[in-house]
Amino acid sequence: MGDYEVVLFTGDLACAGTHNKVFIKLVGTAGTSEFTKFKSVFQRGQKTPTTVFCPTLLGDLVLIELKKQDLFVQRSWYPAKVEVTSPEDKTYSFPIYHWITDSKVHYFREGTAKIDDGNPLPGGYSRQQDLEWEQSVYRWDIYKEEIPHCIRTDTSLPYDVCFSLTKNTELAYNYMRGPVELELAELLECKKRFTSRDDIRRLFYAHHTKISDYVIQHWTDDFFFGYQFLNGVNPLMIQCCVELPKNFPVADEIVFPDGQNKLTDEMEKGNIFLCDYKLLDGIQTNTINEKKQYLMAPLVLLWKTDGKLKPIAIQLKQKPAEDNPIFFPTDSEHDWLLAKIFVRSADFNLYELNAHLLRTHLLAEVFTLSLLRNLPMVHPLYKLLKPHTRYTLHINSLARTHLINKDGIFTKFAASGGEGAFTILQRSLASLTYSSLCIPDDISMRGLKSVPNFYYRDDGLRLWRIIHRFVLGVLGHYYKSDAEVQKDSEVNKWIYDIYEHGFLSKEETGIPQKFNTVDEMVKFVTMVIFTCSAQHSAVNTGQYDFGAWMPNYPTTMQLPPPTTKGEANENTMLEKFPEVNTTVHGMGTMWLLSKSSADCVFLGNYPEEHFTEEVPLKKIKQFQEDLGKLSADIEDRNKRLDLPYTYLDPKFIENSVSI
Repeated sequence: MGDYEVVLFTGDLACAGTHNKVFIKLVGTAGTSEFTKFKSVFQRGQKTPTTVFCPTLLGDLVLIELKKQDLFVQRSWYPAKVEVTSPEDKTYSFPIYHWITDSKVHYFREGTAKIDDGNPLPGGYSRQQDLEWEQSVYRWDIYKEEIPHCIRTDTSLPYDVCFSLTKNTELAYNYMRGPVELELAELLECKKRFTSRDDIRRLFYAHHTKISDYVIQHWTDDFFFGYQFLNGVNPLMIQCCVELPKNFPVADEIVFPDGQNKLTDEMEKGNIFLCDYKLLDGIQTNTINEKKQYLMAPLVLLWKTDGKLKPIAIQLKQKPAEDNPIFFPTDSEHDWLLAKIFVRSADFNLYELNAHLLRTHLLAEVFTLSLLRNLPMVHPLYKLLKPHTRYTLHINSLARTHLINKDGIFTKFAASGGEGAFTILQRSLASLTYSSLCIPDDISMRGLKSVPNFYYRDDGLRLWRIIHRFVLGVLGHYYKSDAEVQKDSEVNKWIYDIYEHGFLSKEETGIPQKFNTVDEMVKFVTMVIFTCSAQHSAVNTGQYDFGAWMPNYPTTMQLPPPTTKGEANENTMLEKFPEVNTTVHGMGTMWLLSKSSADCVFLGNYPEEHFTEEVPLKKIKQFQEDLGKLSADIEDRNKRLDLPYTYLDPKFIENSVSI
């Protein structure tokens, strides 16, 4: 017989505490206590102790039961964890991190991570009970055919996946105040066109960044145009060109008029690169301000010279024709500049829907929903991945109600807004492969291993190796053989749900339907963490930097491109640009999506203590040290660059897709 000393930690979140009565029961391998009432109230970020008296020892503690009794009104409460010290002076930790909104009994297992062994806990409690409840809360839905499935929200999202009050308040404020903060609110309804570049520059007097200033100065430069395919917000388009596409008839004598180089020779040397926007071909375009908009499906040829990439040919439509000329740097200044502008506008539309929305947001939602449905809290993979799901379901729900819905910002002010956007998403998913989501494979397949000054690749590969080493260290502690992976029905249901609902059961994607080896599982989990953290940072954080100066990244073009050369001038270029209100809405949205919230959690930080054992905690510490070393190396390199690349610096990467 003896006393069990209990300490309950209330989470450090707004409104986390409660004045309601709270009761706890301890369950051990040799017995169960009675419910004991805590005598104190529960305040945000505070510890609340109590003593549970038991006439006999309970053995090893495996479970606690918590329930609250509402006094006056029903109030939610957010307990973080419970620590129990037994009469034998052994301490047990029970992670919770869950909003309790009702007066039912809630069960939480001791924190040691466990793979399912098929044995129920004392009292008949089983992991399956957890999963059945979670599957009733987190359900799949289809927002649009042939794109990844999403969470079903009949009324509202479950509390556990919602923004904190801090995040919610901050995002709502920024959403409403963005144009005011940028001092552009009076222009939101202005449907006039720009009459000079200086008109556009005047939009910047309130908010600009070091990179946006650089963009304004260099946006017309050919080398900066090439640089953005490597280190801008969309580093996923460019690939080494070993053979010209048949629909891109570029001649040697035009791209190399001095005769000193030949395309075939340069391709053999690995110096020619291609960006092909064929996914945009024939896309239905938007109508903005009662004007039809224009979106091209260009092909771009680039040449590596003097350690940089330089565009040498641009064809704005997929089918060669007399009214679809190939533009070259030797053309008139405005012909060449307009061709590059139409490419940048095409890149914006494909980037936002493919590289950003599909490949990070929508896939992260699939990873998250499958995790919550198929893995109980005690599973080591749940503990490993849960920090990388924070706020993802909420931000994606907002995207469906504020960005890509009928009245959304993207729908109203982008060339592909509306049905065109969903066609692009469908085509992008149809062309998506597992290999393209794994940066080592992707860089290799695109032939980009030796391209100089490719900081997305350099930092991304190092990050991948660091994450892979961490994942292997943690999961390798729990899975000692391939057979253990094969027997784990929970983790294999997780991956199959992803295959079915994320990739729509398409075998050609290469997404595993099950795991046969530890290595297969480790690689896939590495991809999940990389996608939810590093990849999202790489394609999201620089939106305002590169896109705020509209001529560098127009959301749309309101007149078609030239069909003959020699007619473009400054005025025709300005006429093709989006109008003032479209530009301002684009700037405000990119500013909002580039901002981190006050309560963001960066890669390698784990304020929620899901792991309690020594080995995973040591692996987390080593992971943090590795990330710190990478961050220091990136910072040192950036001191030597005119344009620093910070988007994959771990100290700026959020753990999850949360904005």
